[in-house]
This record gives sequence, structure tokens and C-alpha cells, in this order.
Amino acid sequence: MTSTNPAAIETRISNRNYKPYIALVIGIICLGLSPIFVRMANAPGPVTSFYRMLIGTIVLAVPVLRHFRVNGMNSDSRKGIKLAIIGGLFFAGDLLLWATGVMIGGATIPTLLSNVAPLWVGLAALLIFKEKLRPLFWIGLSIAMAGAVLILGNDLLSSAAFGLGSLLGLLSSIFYCGYFVMTQMGRKYLDPMSYFWPAAASGTIVLFIYCLLMKLPLTGYSSTTYLFFLANGLITQVIGYLSVNYALGHLPASIVSPTLLGQPVITALVAWPLLSEMLSPMHFIGGVAILAGVIMVHRGQESKQ
Repeated sequence: MTSTNPAAIETRISNRNYKPYIALVIGIICLGLSPIFVRMANAPGPVTSFYRMLIGTIVLAVPVLRHFRVNGMNSDSRKGIKLAIIGGLFFAGDLLLWATGVMIGGATIPTLLSNVAPLWVGLAALLIFKEKLRPLFWIGLSIAMAGAVLILGNDLLSSAAFGLGSLLGLLSSIFYCGYFVMTQMGRKYLDPMSYFWPAAASGTIVLFIYCLLMKLPLTGYSSTTYLFFLANGLITQVIGYLSVNYALGHLPASIVSPTLLGQPVITALVAWPLLSEMLSPMHFIGGVAILAGVIMVHRGQESKQ
């Protein structure tokens, strides 16, 4: 029999309200572990990205296809699927560049630089959707880009390889922006899971074709490498994105979006003991500037709504 005690009811409500926050924390941790899995898999970045997408697509296929079978297809869902497929092409480009950057320049800095995608999303909103951007956006953009330039300059002076890895991380953010823009358009027609699966499926195909064209081996790795492929697919692609999607369904984007910037922080904290990656003072200053700038960009976009 359910208790009608006011204190018990209040406790149940309180616990239920914490679930989205718990899901958000889990999602951030799972996504922050992805570059660690990429590094420890010790395989070409595009190959690791391919298996991440493939495993996630296979695991999520049954519930998504069941959803389409039960609810059927209409003109809106077809439009959404087309946009999701295009979004998957951008997502594949993002993972390809980012994972390659991680293998060249370490887990932390390419991941940090890939998280400047909201800057490009804001600019795309200005150019494509004709949205007006407040002064706070431009201030945040300037601060974040100053941090990125500081990190890139420092890495290029230190090592050409580290500089290339950082540059690839920054370039990946442009493709991630493309994925965000297509998602913004596609989510008008599909729910989060119904959008995410076609995008992941198309991205998987693109990564598979790229690996074949570049003659990157998809088999012949050690059992340890395959375990990291599996961990990346299940923990990052499935648990991570499901958790974030759950949080987005229960919390305002103004909370979720800036909080997701905790990903590179998680990566840095784990990469330090596991991969012996330590941030230099310039990395730390540049990283703080990027995170602060992106948060200001979020606030600037929210204030116009």
C-alpha cells in the first residue's frame, strides 16, 4: 500500500526530481571518457569512431525500428529522417577529425577545442536562421577564440604533431556545428531517439567507406583493442547519449548545454593519471578562456529568446 505520509510523498518527489540531474552527470562522464577509450584502443582514430558508431547503431536499432513500426511514417517523419541522414554526415566528419586529433595530440586538448562548436552554431543561427545575436555572444566568442589561439600557438611552438592534433580538434567543431544545425531542423519532425538513430546509421556508413578508401584495417587488432571499441560504443554512444537525451527531456537547455562543457574537464582529470597528460599553464589559461567564452555564448543566445 502506498504511503500517504506527507514526508514520504515529499521524499519521493524530491528523489524523482534528481533523476534528470543524475542522468546528466552520467552522460557527461560517459562522453568525457570517449577520448580515453580512443587513446587506449591504440587504433587509427577513424576506425575507433567507426566501431563506436556501429555498436551504438546496432544496439539502438530494435527500439527505434519498433517505434517507427508502431507509429508509422508520414511526410514529417520522412523530412526528419532526411535531415538526420545529412546530420550523420557531419557527425562522421566530426568524429573522424576529432579522433585523429586525439591520437596525434592527446585526449584533452583536441576534445576541449572540439567543444567550441556552440560558437559556430551561433554564427550559423545568424547567417542561416537570421537570428539576432546579443553583445554577450560576441564577447564570449572573442574570449573563447582568444583561448583557442593561445592553445594552438602554444602547441605549434612546442611540437608540430601536438599542433596538428589541436587543429584537427578545432576543425572537428565545425562539423559538430553542422550536426547541431541539422539536429535543430530535424527535431521539428522527430523525437530525440528517432532522429539520433538515422544520423548514427548514416555516419557509420560514411566512416566505413572512409576506412576502406584510406585502407585502414578494420580487423586484426588485439582483444584489448576490441574491448575498448566495445566500451566506446556502449558507454559513450549508447549510455552517454541516452542519458543526455533523457536529461534534455526533463531539464531546460540552459542547464544542460553549459553543463556539457564538463566533458573536457572529465577527460583532463582521467587523462592525467591514466595517460600521463598534464596541462601546461598556457593550456590551463586557454582552456578556462574557452569554457568561459562558450558559457557566455550560451547565455547570449538564451537572452534573446
